[in-house]
Amino acid sequence: MLSAEAGSWQKNVTCESSIDMELFLHYSLIPSCAIILVLSFLERRVNRRPIDENLHLLNGRFGIVIPLDFVGTFTNRWSFGFAFGATANKVMFLFSEGYLSWRMPKWAQAIVLLVGGIEVGLSYFPLFACLSTDFKVVGSALGFSYTFIWFVVTVACIVQCPHGQVVGEYEKILFYWPSLLCLVFLLGRFVHMFVKGMRAHLHQEVPKEDKHFLEAHLAQHVKQLFQKLPQQQAQKSWFQRKVYEWDPCFQFPGRMICTSVLSLICLYIFIIIEFYIYKHVSHELEILEGSFEELGASINTSEVLKPAVLKMKELINVTQGAWIFTIFSALLTCVSYVFHILACYRKHMKRLWAGKKDFLPLMSRHPSSSQSVAAIARYSGWQIAYILWGYLIIHVVQCLFGVLIVYSFVLPIKHGHGLEMAKGLGIGALTIGIVVGFMILQIQIAASFFLQPKIRPEDKQKPLALNNRKAFHNFNYFLFFYNVLLGLGACLFRLLCSFILGTWLIARIDRTIMQKGYEAADIGFKTWIGMIFMDHHHTNPTLLSFCHILLTRNTEKKLRRSTKYSYFKNASESKVSNTTKTRWLLLYTLLNNSQLAALRKHKLQSGSRNALQNCRT
Repeated sequence: MLSAEAGSWQKNVTCESSIDMELFLHYSLIPSCAIILVLSFLERRVNRRPIDENLHLLNGRFGIVIPLDFVGTFTNRWSFGFAFGATANKVMFLFSEGYLSWRMPKWAQAIVLLVGGIEVGLSYFPLFACLSTDFKVVGSALGFSYTFIWFVVTVACIVQCPHGQVVGEYEKILFYWPSLLCLVFLLGRFVHMFVKGMRAHLHQEVPKEDKHFLEAHLAQHVKQLFQKLPQQQAQKSWFQRKVYEWDPCFQFPGRMICTSVLSLICLYIFIIIEFYIYKHVSHELEILEGSFEELGASINTSEVLKPAVLKMKELINVTQGAWIFTIFSALLTCVSYVFHILACYRKHMKRLWAGKKDFLPLMSRHPSSSQSVAAIARYSGWQIAYILWGYLIIHVVQCLFGVLIVYSFVLPIKHGHGLEMAKGLGIGALTIGIVVGFMILQIQIAASFFLQPKIRPEDKQKPLALNNRKAFHNFNYFLFFYNVLLGLGACLFRLLCSFILGTWLIARIDRTIMQKGYEAADIGFKTWIGMIFMDHHHTNPTLLSFCHILLTRNTEKKLRRSTKYSYFKNASESKVSNTTKTRWLLLYTLLNNSQLAALRKHKLQSGSRNALQNCRT
C-alpha cells in the first residue's frame, strides 16, 4: 500500500468497476471447458479403445485437443503469437505472484503458482485450439465468440474505471491496450478462417492443406544444397552484412515467434510498472529531503547539516537523471536481444543441419533425450523471465555506471574543479599507459633478444625456441617482483570485465556467462542447447526430405498394386534394373562428394573373408 503522503503525487482514484477481471478469469473456465469438449468431440482418435465397441455412438470421438505444436509449427505463426500476446497481462500477474495474495506456508507457494499457471492456460486454451483445429468453420465460430467475450469484458472494465491502485490514472489503458490489440487481430483472423472455411464447404474454393510432412521452405533448402554456388555472388548491402540477411529457405517455428511477441509485450508492461515505482520512490525521497531541511532549520547545527543536505539533493538528482536516461538504453539492449536471439537460433540450426557442433561446449554436444524434451517445454517461459530480469539488472548496472560517470566528469566541471579532474585523469591515463607500455616492452624484448631467428624468411614469426638463455633468466628474475604488482591490476581488470559482460549478457539465454568447463552450471544455456537439439532432430530438412521420398514411393507402390491392370507393364518405363540405378546414383554422389569415398564400407572379398574367419578361429 502506498502511504498517504506518497499518494499526493497522483490524483485520488475514486472510480470502481463492477467487473473483476480476476473473478472473470475463474468464471471463464466454464465456456473454455465447453469449447474444449466440443472440439474434442469433433476430433477422432487414431487408436480405438474397447469402450468404442461398447458405445458405438462414440465412433472414435473425443480425441485429444492440442493448442499448438511447439516443435514443428510453421503455419499460423503470427496468429499464435498474437494469441500469446493476449495473455500478457495474466502472465505478468503470475510473474508478480498475484496468486499469493492470501497467506500460505512457504512450501506451498510453488504449488499455488503451478495451479495458477494451469488456470490461466486453461482459460486461454480455446484461442489456440480454435486456431489449430482442422474443423475451420466450427473452430472459427467458437474462437470468434470466445475472443469477443474477452474483448467486450475487457473494454467494459476499462470504460467503467480506467484508473487503478498501482499506477493511478489510466492504468488499465496502459496495461491492457496491447492485449486488446491482439484480441482485435484474433477477431479478424477468425472471421477470415470462417469465410475460407465456408467457401471450401460450398466448393467455391479448393481447400489448402495446412499440415505438411515436408514444408516448402525445408524442401527448398534441400534443393539449394544440390545447386552449385555461383562463381560471382551478388553484392550484399550493409544491412545484410552487419545486421540481418533474409533467407527464403528458413522459417522460424511458431514457438520462437510466440516467445518473441510475448517477451516484447511483457517487457512493455514491466517498464510501465517500474516507471511508476520509480515515481513513488522519488516522491518518498523528496519527502525525506524536506524533513532534513526542516530539521536543519529547527536546530542550531544548520551549518553542519546544510552541506549534507545539499550533497543528498545532488545525489538524488543525479540518480534520477541517470535512471531515466538508462531506461532507454536498457530497453534498447533487451529489445535488440529479442531479435538477436532469433538470428542466433537460425545460425545455430543451420550449423547443426550441416553437422557442425564445434560452436558448442564439449560437454553440451550430446545432451540427453529427456533433457531436450524438458528443455523445449521450459524454453519459452524461461526466455521471457530472462528478458524481464535481465532488463532490471542491466538497468541497475547502467544506472550505477551513469552515476559514476557524472560524479567523475560532469560534477567536477560544474563545481569549477575541471582542471583538477583533468589533472587526475591525465595522471591515471599516464599510469595505465606506462603499465601497458611495460607489458608491450616485455613482448618486444622477448621477440628481439630471447627467440632464435626464423627458419625460413617467409615465416610469419620466429620459432618458439629460446636464445640467450643466461640473459633470459636474469630478465625473468628481476621482473618477477614487478609482475606480482602488475598481476594484481590484471586480476582486478579481469574481475571488472567479468562483471560487465556477465550483467550485460544476463538476458541472453543463447550464450553462457560461465567460464569454460563450468557451462553445465548455466541451466538457462542448457535449456537453449536442449531446445535446438530437439528442433534439429524433428525439423532437419535432409531427414524430412528422405522420409518424404520414402513415404511418397510407398504410396505410389500401393496405388499401383491397387489398380486393376497393375500387372501390365508401361512401355514408357525404363528397363534398367534397380541395381544399375543404385550404382549410378552412388557414382554420381561420390563424384560430387569425393570426401565420402574414404568413409565407405568396402565389401570383403571371399578370400579375405575366409582368412579373417580362420584368424578368429
